[in-house]
Amino acid sequence: MRPPIDATSDDQHTHSLPDSYLRYEHRRYGMDHDRYEWSMLVKRKPVEWPNQARIALWVVPALEFFPLDTPVKPFKAQGGMVTPYPDLRHFTLREFGSRVGVFRVFEALDKRNIKATVAFNSEVARRYPFLMEEVTRRNWEVMAHGVDMAKLHYSGLDEAKEKAQVQESLSTLREMSGQPVRGWLSPARSESFATPDLVAAEGVEYMCDWINDDMPYPFHTKSGDVVAMPHQHWISDTTILFFYKQSGADFVQQVKDQFDTLYAEAGEHGGRIMALTIHPWMSGQAHRIGFLEEALDYLASKSDVWSATGSEIMDAWKAQQ
Repeated sequence: MRPPIDATSDDQHTHSLPDSYLRYEHRRYGMDHDRYEWSMLVKRKPVEWPNQARIALWVVPALEFFPLDTPVKPFKAQGGMVTPYPDLRHFTLREFGSRVGVFRVFEALDKRNIKATVAFNSEVARRYPFLMEEVTRRNWEVMAHGVDMAKLHYSGLDEAKEKAQVQESLSTLREMSGQPVRGWLSPARSESFATPDLVAAEGVEYMCDWINDDMPYPFHTKSGDVVAMPHQHWISDTTILFFYKQSGADFVQQVKDQFDTLYAEAGEHGGRIMALTIHPWMSGQAHRIGFLEEALDYLASKSDVWSATGSEIMDAWKAQQ
């Protein structure tokens, strides 16, 4: 055993920290970055939706392609392959969404006269062009959702490669839809530090990856501001049913709870946005579609709800800023 150290011994060396150790170069009032300005939601200018609607209802079906050889690193997107290659069980389950489930979801929206912004992996549009036709003939909006669920955006991805992925997704979807494709939702909502700058440089006007607000706000990029839209991750069928493994009834109740809170707040503070993400491979199953229909019935039950696309909501918000 070593003898105790004599605090007065010459062997003791005292070291003082440099002043820079406790300095944080980004520390300032509000935010520690320059992507957006700090603000409190309740102090912002109230928004009025068309026809005095309290809620802008924004439904986003996500059409995704999960490659059979999805890599494990850096991580797998929610819904990625599970068992060793070839994971045909989960591959075909995800494919079910684009073959069968999507038509149940679209029919449920049609019956309730609810329009949608459809988030497309460009690989889905390329493999299943009839799905693009189904969306555009309804005059719904197409939103970019990357290339596929294996081509993620993350820190460490070569920027040139990420730029190519952004361009591939947007160019394919713009050509096939004939739309400007103004919105972006990253696969797995994952970004690198460069993603906002890359999508803005390609003409994207709003993005949905940041879930830190209930209303839109300006988001700074190297190509000017885009709009960060409140497309919440928690009110999603895959998050509730797949990730948290809750029941269909739980999904319906949480959609109702989300809507009720936003609806009440809109009565005091101005219009709010109710965003709902739907994955056809999940909610399009025969034993689950009834729960989605129940949730949609509730959302469509009030007269002061405005069913709109992401671009329509963004335009109405921007016009009042």
